[in-house]
Amino acid sequence: GFRKERAALEQLRGHRNIVTLYGVFTNHYSVNGPSRCLLLELLDISVSELLLHSSNQGCSMWMIQHCARDVLEALAFLHHKGYVHADLKPRNILWSAEEECFKLIDFGLSFKEGNQDVKYIQTDGYRAPEAELQNCLAQAGLQSETECTSAVDLWSLGIVLLEMFSGMKLKHTVQSQEWKTNSSAIIDRIFASEGVVNSAIPAYHLRDLIKSMLHCDQGKRASAEKALCSPFFSIPFAPHIEDLVMLPTPVLRLLNVLSDASLQCEEEYEDILEDIREECQKYGPVVSLLIPKENPGKGQVFVEYANAGDSKAAQKMLTGKIFDGKFVVATFYPLSAYKRGYLYQNLL
Repeated sequence: GFRKERAALEQLRGHRNIVTLYGVFTNHYSVNGPSRCLLLELLDISVSELLLHSSNQGCSMWMIQHCARDVLEALAFLHHKGYVHADLKPRNILWSAEEECFKLIDFGLSFKEGNQDVKYIQTDGYRAPEAELQNCLAQAGLQSETECTSAVDLWSLGIVLLEMFSGMKLKHTVQSQEWKTNSSAIIDRIFASEGVVNSAIPAYHLRDLIKSMLHCDQGKRASAEKALCSPFFSIPFAPHIEDLVMLPTPVLRLLNVLSDASLQCEEEYEDILEDIREECQKYGPVVSLLIPKENPGKGQVFVEYANAGDSKAAQKMLTGKIFDGKFVVATFYPLSAYKRGYLYQNLL
């Protein structure tokens, strides 16, 4: 798998939604003698961990849209290059705090379309029907009629998005007889039960997008490029406060720091600004600091660090600190929105 993964990552270098390979080295101290290792960029939280934190509530529409778009961009690129990822699952989609996007990792099972060497691809629960069939036949020593294509990746992503929406692991569901007979009805049921929480129209767009990826017939499954044209991606969602706590970025947002009175008094405002800057610089150089005096964002403190490592350290230390008699709440904030001067109105 090492040589294969290295070759794939070298071919796919440069796409923002695919993990960057920095180099290769030999570990001479491993238990089984020298082993070759890949040096990859350091990424943050995985979708698998995000699902754990969503505790049966499901992820926000903003997060689902962000993840779906990023992974589809990665798939469109790698499929265009003739590659199939062949092991897409929540553990293999990671957040990059520096680039503020989700990235695909683990190309150990990937292959060039038409050149599949391993018959056992994908992980239980995320395995496309044609890959399932191929596995069964391979176990019996038989050859499958149909080749596995890039369509297997879209199936896996469809399941991942359905899990993100429902907040449930669906392994047993997709292995049930009912799913094989009528998966569409199960998807409808999941969306009907959640529909109360999520506004109807965006949820229908997401449901249709997921269905287009989960056709049992691989020929009818949407390609990554076609899926990116779904109306679901034209809806502007705002992140929830939980999203801004879970997904690190180089920008921190401090809530519950300033009272209206201190915003009115120029002298007090300048003093507080200086105090905050001083406190925040303990964790790394502050690139910029913003405290809007008007809504949206009135009285919130935005602190931009040079890198996400510093903002993560600051978030850990500042949360729960008492400042001016009040408990500070520190969340991250999308750098792209901050740079555009776009302040989401989502208060505690």
